[in-house]
Amino acid sequence: MDRTLQMSVFIAVVDAGSFIGAVDGLRMSKAAVSRHVDALEQRLGVRLLQRTTRRLSLTDDGRTFYQRAKEVLSALDDAEATLSSRSAEPSGMIRINVPLTFGVDHLAPLWPRFLEAHPKVDLDITLNDRVVDLVDEGYDLAVRIGAMPDSTLVSRHLANTRMILCATPAYLARHGTPQLPRDLAAHRVLAYTNGASRDEWTFTGPDGHAVAARIHARVHSNNGDTCRAIALADGGIMLQPRFMLEADLRAGRLVEIMPDHHAGMFGIYAVYPTRKQLPLKVRRLVDFLVTSFQRVTWD
Repeated sequence: MDRTLQMSVFIAVVDAGSFIGAVDGLRMSKAAVSRHVDALEQRLGVRLLQRTTRRLSLTDDGRTFYQRAKEVLSALDDAEATLSSRSAEPSGMIRINVPLTFGVDHLAPLWPRFLEAHPKVDLDITLNDRVVDLVDEGYDLAVRIGAMPDSTLVSRHLANTRMILCATPAYLARHGTPQLPRDLAAHRVLAYTNGASRDEWTFTGPDGHAVAARIHARVHSNNGDTCRAIALADGGIMLQPRFMLEADLRAGRLVEIMPDHHAGMFGIYAVYPTRKQLPLKVRRLVDFLVTSFQRVTWD
């Protein structure tokens, strides 16, 4: 008996909440549905479902297998879609939302290459740091930076970026260099308001323990470039992602502070609403971004 068919039937039963509920979608009889699930349990040697006259529920083994089976079938769908799309040519508009600074510095140089490779594709690119609702606002794809919450969205990892505490050499010469997180309370701080906290930064010390630092920000801004511009004018200390600061750090315009106290690492992701029936144009763009960020300049 087909193993993928057994998994598909099992998933359909769980999603529908009953054997009878899975019948219409599978286009098979209730007896056939039950037979496939029974055969799957016998082959695996475990009970996946608890059945009563009133309800159906997953066992612990069933819950684990359900998640893994969905991943396996999703990977098969991806593999088939990749092969079937090789001979096709993507076309149409792709609506994309990306973070402002990352979009300007690291994505804008990539768009001409993608457009040249796909002459029938057009791009509508919006840049802002707001977390948009992809479905409600009609976006095909977004690039997001930070921890990915549990959601129905699908994400592909592109790269990582470390958060850097820094200031200009002139500022540090005038005001002193903080040695410990608590020293920040006595300094001019430029705070990015889209961060986790406006008035507290958390670091991981050399011993691996978390250390919270209270700050008194002279500037709050929802735009990282504004913080950077003020910092470069000797205006204070900021905490920003390395992808934004790499050129300044290499040139010596900015100096990293407390490098033994880590302020966190964030993932950079391509996010889209669904894996099923993903348009070819979006699939090609996601694959292009993954390939483009295999080696990053700020690492």
